Amino acid sequence: MTQSPDILCIGSVLWDIIGRAHLSLRLGSDVPGRITRLPGGVAMNIAMTLARFGLTPAILTAIGRDAEGAELIAACTRIGLITDHAYLSDDLPTDRYMAIEGANGLIAAVADAHSLEAAGDKILRPLLDGRLGSTEAPWTGMIALDGNLTEALLAEIAAHPAFARADLRLAPASPGKAERLRPLLRHPNATLYVNLEEARLLTQTEAATATEAAAALLARGAGRVLVTDGGRASADGRQGEPVISLAPPQVLVARVTGAGDTFMAAHIVAERKGASREAALNAAIHAAAAYVSGEVGT
Repeated sequence: MTQSPDILCIGSVLWDIIGRAHLSLRLGSDVPGRITRLPGGVAMNIAMTLARFGLTPAILTAIGRDAEGAELIAACTRIGLITDHAYLSDDLPTDRYMAIEGANGLIAAVADAHSLEAAGDKILRPLLDGRLGSTEAPWTGMIALDGNLTEALLAEIAAHPAFARADLRLAPASPGKAERLRPLLRHPNATLYVNLEEARLLTQTEAATATEAAAALLARGAGRVLVTDGGRASADGRQGEPVISLAPPQVLVARVTGAGDTFMAAHIVAERKGASREAALNAAIHAAAAYVSGEVGT
C-alpha cells in the first residue's frame, strides 16, 4: 500500500554532476578539484531537505527507464521519498545537471531537463486520476512546484481546478526560467521563493535589496513572496502586511548549488510547525547558511 505523502514535490529530479574547486575561477581555468554525482534537481533538493527534517515527500517528475533512472529511484527510496507517482518513461532518458563552482561561486551550469519538459502533463496524472486528487476532489495539502516545467504547463496549473485548493510553494529553476512562473504570480494560494536576480526579472525593476524586490512583487499582485540575496538580508512579503527582512549569519562558502532549495524547504517545515513569519524566515536563512558552509551533508 502506497504511503500517504506530507507534501508533493513537482518538477526536476535528476543527477547533479558538480565540479568544485577551492580556487577562484575565470573563463578557461583548468584547476584541480572534486567532481561529484548526486541526486539533484530543484524538486529533488527540496524533497531531500524536507525528508531530512522528518517529512515524507512524494515526487512527481519524469525519470527514464534506464540504468541512471533505476539508480535515481533507488537513491530516492533510501532517503524516504515516495516515488510511486513518478512518471517512468521508456523513451526519454533520465535528466542531468552539470555545474562548475569555485571559491568565487557558481561559474557556469547547464541543465538538461528536456525529458521533464517532453513528458509534459503526464507527470500530473496522479493529481487528476484520483490517486492523489482530482478535479472534483483536489489535493488540499502543500505542493512545492519548480520552474523546470514548461511555461504552457505552468499556465495550465495556474488555472486548473485540481490545484485550486493546494498550498502552492513556487521556486524558479534558475534566473533564465524565472519568468515561466509569471502565470502563477497571482494564484491566491501561492508563495513565491526567488533570489534577487529572479525577482528583478519578474518585476522588470532594478531592485537593490531583497526588501525592495519583495515590495515590487507584491505591487504586481503576488500574495506572498520570499526573496533571498546570497549573503545579504532576505525578505518576506505578504499582501496587507509589512515586508520583514533578516540577515543570514556570515559563513565560509563551500558550495552554492542547492542553497535556495534548502532555504525553501526549511521555511516550509518551519511554517508547518506554526512558526511566525520572522521565526520561519530565521530558520530558513540559518539552514541555508549551514548548507552553504558544508555543515549539512548532501
